[in-house]
Amino acid sequence: MNYVTIGGVTVGLCILGYFVTTWWPGRKQLTKDPLRHAANLAPFLFAWSYGCLTVLGVGGVIGWGARSARWISNWLGDVALVWGVGTPAGQAAGGTVYLPLTQTGGAIVLILTAVMVALVKKSKHGKVLKLGTWCGLTLGTSAGVAGFAAVPLAQGVNWLGATVYGAL
Repeated sequence: MNYVTIGGVTVGLCILGYFVTTWWPGRKQLTKDPLRHAANLAPFLFAWSYGCLTVLGVGGVIGWGARSARWISNWLGDVALVWGVGTPAGQAAGGTVYLPLTQTGGAIVLILTAVMVALVKKSKHGKVLKLGTWCGLTLGTSAGVAGFAAVPLAQGVNWLGATVYGAL
């Protein structure tokens, strides 16, 4: 399955809604110290970006894991739609233009995978990192705004890989 279904996008939006709800400090607190509260978004956004990148043409074990997680999300979301609210499921959530990662871009994703494994194991933000990655896996290939964010991410990683490996 190379696409995300309506159910998969619904799972991603549920994760996003859960995170934003638990993160939201309230208007008063947010206006009092916006930088500290905005900084609490950084782990989720980093993990979301990583999740998007893992489904953009990455193969091997990392790509297989990402596609498997997306398949499970599609299935869970489709079951929730059919049994939860009685709507049809299994439809593709639209298509996006995929920008494949280059060889050096793929190398950067491998490095990011090592970083993510270490962060999940050692950081106090392990749960947030897992949620962000899962959300990125499901929303990164959707046809909406989140899906279009994957193109600049891929371009940035391809550029970084060409810069880093071109300097060697």
